[in-house]
Amino acid sequence: MADKSSDVVQGTLDMLILKTLALEPMHGYGVEVRIEQISKGVFHVNAGSLFVAFQRLQRSGLIKSEWKATENNRRAKYYILTEQGRKKLSSETQEWSRQVAAIARILEAS
Repeated sequence: MADKSSDVVQGTLDMLILKTLALEPMHGYGVEVRIEQISKGVFHVNAGSLFVAFQRLQRSGLIKSEWKATENNRRAKYYILTEQGRKKLSSETQEWSRQVAAIARILEAS
């Protein structure tokens, strides 16, 4: 587990949600937990921010939702990545990789 939890880097929440949903459709709490698990506790996602992001991503056609039963037999809204969302995730991932590489070069400069 990480030493310190922090909020997701500004501007990356949508990309992290899309990546999480690319793994499998899941409900909001599942997305929150999965991001924290995969980041090994480094990132904490605020539930309110997540809700707003889901709305934004649905309006953009990047995800869709449907009501289904959870593992506990409760009703929850499950989010699903659309084909448009897969394309957006691919382009965002490429751009993020380009930016991270540039930051690494700057930090390694002597």
